[in-house]
Amino acid sequence: LVGCSFLTAPLYRAFCQATGLGGEVKRGHDMELVETMSPVEGRELTIEFTADKSSSMKWSFRPLQRSITVFPGETALAFYRACNPTDKPVIGISSYNVVPYDAGLYFNKIQCFCFEEQRLEPGEEVDMPVFFYIDPDIMECPQLAGVETIMLSYTFFEAREEEVSHMLSILQKERDRVFHKARG
Repeated sequence: LVGCSFLTAPLYRAFCQATGLGGEVKRGHDMELVETMSPVEGRELTIEFTADKSSSMKWSFRPLQRSITVFPGETALAFYRACNPTDKPVIGISSYNVVPYDAGLYFNKIQCFCFEEQRLEPGEEVDMPVFFYIDPDIMECPQLAGVETIMLSYTFFEAREEEVSHMLSILQKERDRVFHKARG
């Protein structure tokens, strides 16, 4: 039962990333589109950044900017800072979401630190980038027509090395199973 509950969050996260549901950013943006896209002026969006951590996580974690203003189609770079004030290495894994949830369909991350193991040594402090853009198609979405602010929120969780290895093993097997099933 513990093994199944351990797998629930990663599988739900993968579903949300693939569909853009649950405020998760939809992955799979087209790099050629990113290179040729230009900002759609006339509708500024304020992107607010928040940070949280689980009660067991000993790190300090915060965004380095409270917000930035972007146009749809404009790439932007933001940073979060994490610090391990303990005397032991700590491994963290972050998840994120986007509010309003429908905006997750249009919030495209090109580079980020989420869902990847982050190991900080005692006293180590790191700045972690988030490179993103808001898809210009947001301009055509009637549910988001009046939205001026989108919030990107990260939460860090502490992970034990053996838990991370176990989780990665399970996810690898599940990925292989889904891949082979999709191929026929």
